[in-house]
This record gives sequence, C-alpha cells and structure tokens, in this order.
Amino acid sequence: MEAAAPGAKKRRAEAPETGTSSTPATAATDTPTPEATPIKKTGAHSSQEPPPPGAGGEDGGVDRISGLPDAILGDIISLLPTKEAARTQVLASRWAHLWRAAPLNLDCRDLPEADDEVLAGVVSRILSAHRGPGRLFRVPAHHVHDRAATVDAWLRSPALDNLQEIEFCDHRRPAPEQPPTPPASLFRFSATLRAATICRCHIPDGGPVQGIRFPQLQQLGLVRVRISEGSLHSMISRSSFPALEYLFLDSSHGFRCVRINSTSLRSIGVRTDYYGQDLRFQELVIEDAPCLEKLLCAQRVGFHVSVMAAPKLETLGSLSNWPSKLSRSRHVFGSTVFQGLDLVSFTSAVRGVKILSVDLLIGNLDMVIGLMKCFPCLEKLYVKGSISGRREKNLWRRKHRHLIQCFDSHIKTLVLENYEGIKSHVSFASFFLLNARELEFMRLEVAQKNCNEEFFAEQRVKLQVEGRACRGARLDFALNRCHCRIIHIDHVHDLTIADPFECTC
Repeated sequence: MEAAAPGAKKRRAEAPETGTSSTPATAATDTPTPEATPIKKTGAHSSQEPPPPGAGGEDGGVDRISGLPDAILGDIISLLPTKEAARTQVLASRWAHLWRAAPLNLDCRDLPEADDEVLAGVVSRILSAHRGPGRLFRVPAHHVHDRAATVDAWLRSPALDNLQEIEFCDHRRPAPEQPPTPPASLFRFSATLRAATICRCHIPDGGPVQGIRFPQLQQLGLVRVRISEGSLHSMISRSSFPALEYLFLDSSHGFRCVRINSTSLRSIGVRTDYYGQDLRFQELVIEDAPCLEKLLCAQRVGFHVSVMAAPKLETLGSLSNWPSKLSRSRHVFGSTVFQGLDLVSFTSAVRGVKILSVDLLIGNLDMVIGLMKCFPCLEKLYVKGSISGRREKNLWRRKHRHLIQCFDSHIKTLVLENYEGIKSHVSFASFFLLNARELEFMRLEVAQKNCNEEFFAEQRVKLQVEGRACRGARLDFALNRCHCRIIHIDHVHDLTIADPFECTC
C-alpha cells in the first residue's frame, strides 16, 4: 500500500506529456459521465499493465493498489471526497469503471455552490451516471424547501439505493416562515440508514415518520427542526430507533421537555439557540439510560437537567453559573442539586463522572472545590470563562488548610482558559500544582499579549513549579484561540469524539 503512492504520482504527472487534456478530469468532477477518458501512457508499458518492479516511481515501488479487488477499491473510492472520487475515473483504464459501481459518497460541500442551479444540475448528473448503491447523501437544507420535487426525485434515484447516511445540512441561511416537511421518499431508506441529520424542517404530528422503524439508525441529529413533544418522544423511542447511540438536538423547538428512556443511547448533545415564538426546549430528563456515557449541553442559562439513572455517565458539561432573567441553570443528579454552580443539596457523590467542563461568568476556588467534592473521581477538568476578579485572592493556604491535609484529588488534567497571571489566577492554578498528587498535565490558555517566553518564565516562578506535588506534572502555556460556543459539538458525528472539550479550533 505504501509503495503505491509514488507510482500514482508518476502516472498523474505523465498525463500532460502524452497530450492528454485535463478536461476529462474536470468533467468527471463537475459532471461525471460513463465516457470518462482514461489516461494513456507512451512507452513500453501501457496503463492496462502493472509496471514491473522498479518502474513504479522514484522508490522503485510497484502499483499494488490497482491489483486489489474491485470491491476493496470501491470502498476506498467511496471514502474520498465527492470530487476526488469522480476523478479516479481518469487514473487508468483499470479505474475507469470503479467510481460508477462504488458506494456513492455525494457530499454537496465538495461541489460548487455559488449557484444553486449549477449545484442542482451537478447532483442530478452524478445520480444519473452512478449505478449505486449509496453510502452518503448530503445536500443543503434549503433545497428541500426551494426544490421539493427535485429533491424528491434525487431521493428516488437507484444510485441512492441502500443509503447509509443522509443529511440536509444547515448553511445558516434565514429559515423559511413555513419550514417544509421531510420528503416522503426519505423514508424508503428506513431499513438501511445508520446516520441521519434533518435541518430546518417541520415534522408534523401524525406525519409519515410516525410508526416507521429505523432498525440500524445509530446517529440522529435534529437541527432547527419544529416538532411537538409527543412526536419527538415517539421518534426517539426504543420501538422506532432500537439501535440509536448518538442524539443531537440543536436549536430545535416546539417542545419544552425531553425525557430519555433508552437502553442504547451512549451520547447526547444539546444546544438551545432558539429565541422565536414557538415553545422552547428548557428541560432534559434522563430517566433510564444504562449505556449513557456523555451528556453535553451547550447552554449557559435557563436550562434544567435531571439525571435519574445513568450509571455509566463519565463525561459531563458544561455546567454554568451565568445569570438569566428567566432562571438559572439547574442540574440534578439523584438527590444532589446544583443551582448554577451553587451546591444547594448534597447527600451523595456522583462517582462515575471523570471528565467535566464548567463555564464560569465569575468563579473562584471555593466553587471548584465544591464541584470536586460532588465529583470525587474527576480526572479531567476544563474551566472556561473567568476565575474570580482582581479583588478575589483565593487565599487557599489559610482557608483550606484542613482540606489540604486530606486532599485526595484524582485530577490528572486541568485546562484553565483566560489565564492572565494576576494574583487570583496564580493562586488558583498553584493550588492544584502544589496539592494534586496525581496531576499529569496543566494547560494555561493566555491572550495574545501574554503569549511570549518572558511571561511564561515569570509565571513558572510565581506558580512554584519546582514545588509541585507530582514531580512528573507538566505545565504548558498556549494561546487561547478557541472560538467555540462552550462545547466543540456542531454535528452528531462530534458526539463520538472521546473528549469533546478539547479545543479543535
């Protein structure tokens, strides 16, 4: 496999020398057709014969990829971006027929989108040229409204038979006043779909989605979808989605409360950026979710979460103390209750949570220590927002001297955003450096003005790094370049990330 790359490069590089125009490649990309012209090579070896050892490139490799079975090559092609997959038709005669028979990966984000008419024409031509089956079909959500008949025809194309993933992606265009219902032809894939993201649609009560079973669907995203509470609960029930593992509710509305009873769900993501006249999502109740591992809520104010039974929950965030005119965020774990980040009721610790993110308007060490008492098995802690103000000193040596003697923290990673090097920040960070015996890594994220070696050296002295409790603990400084809204979750696929709080900006 490794030796094949140089040979492939050589074949592409030789094409202009033989007089082969680049036009077929462009045509295959924009409008793939069965007549895509293979590249012909001059010399003793034609493109129909694998080159002998030593003729494949500068490393003397052999084109081993072309010798693989069609089925394997088809799987490789279907994993490429749409444009690159279509271009494989012109590599050699061996490849000319493979794209049209490989599982189709049609992602409109890989195609020209400046003109909707052009994009629609390209999609139609790709579907007419391809024999199927379908792997992925992703088109902008506004086409469902603007070109309903065309989208319906696309979904009925044999090229999409046995489709595994579909997405009507959100291009952040203004939502129509009357959002469309999902095309009825969408439901012909109910037996084969493994992932679905529906955007800017209205799912009416009693519509075609009711009663349809999706036995293999593992990932479901509802983005800016209007749906009633009853219809939503019917959709995500065990009978409709028995294999559902990842659920993403992004700015959807028409319901106030979602209750989760699922033996298969492993990760839930919620964002509630909806401020229209419709009923707003305000409460999430985890009644029974024995496999749930991640609960991610990208909402700072007025959102309530209750966890009644989720014994495998390990990743939680973001807990926030941002104020609201309506109400503060509320988190309930059995009989333990947080109002914002204030612990108002504490009877038993939540021992399963190992990764936690908190989003602070104003916070201090007392608040974080209270969290650690509630989540005693924490291994990773992400602190976003602000740690106290300039008047707050975080005088932990005197205030927490009894705690320090028996401090039993399992924190291994601590990430502190907006570190400025002021006294309260130094005191906060040094508490963990000097007392957390299992600490392995601390990252302090700083503004551009402080991102220099002089500032870093000064802070290492102030933080008493040489006196750290764990001799192997590493302290890093990094530029705070994160533009994320609390959590790095923008798609249902992101729910599969092991650590969703690690910055990917």
